[in-house]
Amino acid sequence: MKFTIPRDNLSEMVLYIWKIIEYPQISLDELYYKISFDLFLYPPNETKKVIESAIKANYLIKTPDNNIKLSNNLEKQLKTWNLNQKDTIIRKIQQLQKQNQERTEFIEENKNQFNILLKALLDKGTINRAAGISDSDLKITEFSPQKGTLKATIKGSKEFPYDIEIDLNQKMIKHNCHDFETKRAQNYKFCKHLAKLFLILRKSDEGWANQALEKITTNIEEWTFTT
Repeated sequence: MKFTIPRDNLSEMVLYIWKIIEYPQISLDELYYKISFDLFLYPPNETKKVIESAIKANYLIKTPDNNIKLSNNLEKQLKTWNLNQKDTIIRKIQQLQKQNQERTEFIEENKNQFNILLKALLDKGTINRAAGISDSDLKITEFSPQKGTLKATIKGSKEFPYDIEIDLNQKMIKHNCHDFETKRAQNYKFCKHLAKLFLILRKSDEGWANQALEKITTNIEEWTFTT
């Protein structure tokens, strides 16, 4: 839910209130009490005017048993909003499950070659931050296993995405995020973006990912980590 209160739009205000109270129907007195004393949206005298205006505008309907409910149109909007909220929650749960799976796979006791090699290039906590990046935020723009080169972009905190370039033959890793530039590069370490790149590469071409990590970690002082 957007927490900006739409006081200047009566229909949106009614819908905003119903998103909170989550009742199909409610008595007039209870609605009055909730708006004034539970939600503190309006003072009591103004609450009465708002409810009367909403009824007059047919945003709220009086039922035969003297309860208040949403108009059909606003009820449809509320159902659509609830479905969208449900889809958003499901996507977030799935993303969290995927992130947790990546973390679990990485810290398994039976560590494989990939995990051992990648861990040598990471500081504590980097893998957790990498797992928090969505796969869709990274795009591999050029990839030539034969030439040993790869280029990619990855969404970051700035307006434009960060660039990543790897050249195994030139022994060069180029990346322009602030963390890599100021902290990681000088210590031959990966930032979360580079870690995420290799987590994705493991899924698509684990052989090349292992080969690249092995070349990087072998005689790493011969490599250039640059921006």
